[in-house]
Parts: sequence; structure tokens; C-alpha cells
Amino acid sequence: MAGSSLSNHPEQAAHPKKPTDNANRTSPTLTLADYDYVLPVELIAQHPTTERTGSRLLHVDAGAQLIDRQFADLIDLLNTNDLLVFNDTRVIKARLFGQKDSGGKIEVLIERITGSHQSLAHIKASKSPKAGSRLRLADAFDVQVTGRSNDLFELTFDEPVLEQLDRHGHVPLPPYIEHADEAGDEQRYQTVYAKHPGAVAAPTAGLHFDEDLLQRISDKGVSMAFVTLHVGAGTFQPVRNNDLSKHHMHSEWYSISQATVEAVTKAKNRGGRVIAVGTTSVRALESACQEHQGKLTATSRDTELFITPGYQWHTVDAMVTNFHLPQSTLLMLVAAFIGMAPMKSAYLHAVKQRYRFFSYGDAMFLEKGRSNAV
Repeated sequence: MAGSSLSNHPEQAAHPKKPTDNANRTSPTLTLADYDYVLPVELIAQHPTTERTGSRLLHVDAGAQLIDRQFADLIDLLNTNDLLVFNDTRVIKARLFGQKDSGGKIEVLIERITGSHQSLAHIKASKSPKAGSRLRLADAFDVQVTGRSNDLFELTFDEPVLEQLDRHGHVPLPPYIEHADEAGDEQRYQTVYAKHPGAVAAPTAGLHFDEDLLQRISDKGVSMAFVTLHVGAGTFQPVRNNDLSKHHMHSEWYSISQATVEAVTKAKNRGGRVIAVGTTSVRALESACQEHQGKLTATSRDTELFITPGYQWHTVDAMVTNFHLPQSTLLMLVAAFIGMAPMKSAYLHAVKQRYRFFSYGDAMFLEKGRSNAV
């Protein structure tokens, strides 16, 4: 996916990207092959657990010790001074099927909503549609192709985009989930606290939380705050260059409120940890720090932050995350957080112990490594 300065909120589309977003690069001694691992295909979760909290949890503590737990045990790992930071983006029904004027079949994946009637989209077709052509989607409505933005197509809808997606769209399940979206996916590929529509992939670490667990966490005295980062399809974009310094990170829009900044400051001042729920929350928090010389500041903009070993952390002390694809930028982020050796050890352990992987899979609770050295 090509980066774009447009956002899912048209009022944010004018915010420029920071030139420092990709400044924290990996050590030149590491290559793409260092982030590979062997994953039996049967460990890729195709469906969620019956209960949201029914997943397993691999705890990697600050000393890199590995402890097998259940996700409901997370509450026992939290201290009353801690702050959990969640990503409250809402997944939109971004996948549409249809045909071109010529009758050829197409698949459309909305990447960003750029205005009430406009969007950027990926289009799969035997031959790319040209500007000015109209597409018939869901056998129900037409959209016009108005141009291109790198690899994305600019589309104009006759009615509001979100309304059409709600009526006719499909849940944009990841490419490694082999079945078409089902009735249950509309609820389960969405966090219980989802609020702001705009994501085309779920912030999957949050899928493990249900209302009861959130209430018990609150009753324990643990604070909670929210950021918004609209996860794009680029989260599944493979890294193609063995020289990681040449990889261009996909762009995603995020927003951090002053209330969240104050919650982070209070947690730090009382000796608590800032625990990010998901790599998307991590990217939002750390991107805002990068933008303001290491100080967390309220902001709304795009980020292309690429976190790899050697990154200097500013805000996040621990994180909840799912297991990530081999050679992915998210796996590199995990390695930057707990160290290369602990990351490799944790993934080998997870495979051996038959953990379930990826979006509908199990989770990890990671405490920042005592050394982030490679």
C-alpha cells in the first residue's frame, strides 16, 4: 500500500507527515531473515474463541522469563497505579464486490474515507478501471472512479460512504483467514469499546477484552485511556527489501486527546506503567512523542513510524499484543520492545506449545526488556 496524507476524517487530511517518522531505523546488522520463523499452518486461527477472554496469554516478563497463562489472568498482572491505553477505532465493512462497466468482476477494499462521499480504495480486477468509469457494487449502487493516488483508486459515492458500507459491505477479514466473513465476524472482529469508524483491520489485541473484564480491571483501580489509530490494510503489507532501512512504512491516521496525555502523565507521576493494548496503541503513543522531541502531546495526524531494534522508547512500559506474521513490521516492533533473543524464544515457545496465531489467535503480555540491545 502506498502512503497517503489523506485520512479517514476529512478535517484531518491536511496534516502533513513528519520527516522524522521513519528516523528510528534498525541496526544495519539485522536483515529481513532475522525475523523469520516456521509456523505450522494449522496454528493460524480461523475463528475466535467462544468467549473473548478464552484465549491463552504468553507472559514475557522483564527478565525474558516465559509464563503460560490464560487471558483472564491479565488482571493479576496489573497494578493499581497502571494505565491501560486502548485503541478505540471502529472497523468499517470495507470490502465490496461488484463489476465494471465492461462486466468484469472486481473486488474493492476501502482503505480510507476522505470525505463524506469520497474514499481511497484498493481494487482487484483483471484490468484496472480508468478515471471516469463507473463501478456497480453489491449489485445495488454505483461509484465513480475519479483518479489514482499511487496504488489506490479515488472513488466518489452518490450517497455517504459509511451508509453504503453499513448496508452493503463485508467485514474485511485478513488475507490469512480463509473463509468469507460470517454473521459472527461483524461482532467478533470488533472490540467492545470500538467508537470511531475508520479502520479496515481490527486492533486485534483488544478483541480479548469483554465488558466484564474491563469492569473488573476498573474495580481493581487500574486506569484506562484511549487513543484512535485507524488501522489500514498496509498492516498486512510484506517487507520486501532485505535491507530494512529501505522499507517505507505504510501511513495511518491517529489522534491522541489531551485527556489521554494527562492520564499518561498522572500514571508516570504515581509510579505506574503505561500499558498499550496492541501495537496500534504503541504506534500512536510513540508517534506523538516523536513529533514533539520525546514529549507526549495531544495531536491528530498521519504516522509512518517504523519501530525496530535500537528504537528509543518514550512512553510505553508494557504491552498486550497478538502473535504477528513472520518478517512483519509488527514482529520487528516486538523485537525492539523485549529484545531480539527474547522475541525469538517467545515465538519458538508459542509454536511448540501450540498457541493460536494472528488476528483471532492468542495474546502476549510483554514487559519491556531490561536491555533493548540486539
